[in-house]
Amino acid sequence: MGLISEVLLLPFAPARGSAWAIRQVLREAERLYYDPAAVRAELAQLEQRLEAGEITEEEFDRQEDELLDRLETGMRGGAGTAEGTAP
Repeated sequence: MGLISEVLLLPFAPARGSAWAIRQVLREAERLYYDPAAVRAELAQLEQRLEAGEITEEEFDRQEDELLDRLETGMRGGAGTAEGTAP
């Protein structure tokens, strides 16, 4: 950008900086959400809850499907797009 553009856009610098920070936080949150190790740990915890009788078989199946979808997405490396949003 040219000098004139920078001067004219200077009042918007805090908003641009905030948007950048929000994108970084979102990207990190998605990375953690789709991390295969974290999903596997959640699957193990879910199985323990089923064995302990804390959840029903139907609830286990529903949550397991969600976790397996997350695991598949994380394994494909598709934990977000260039805009920083999940597929």
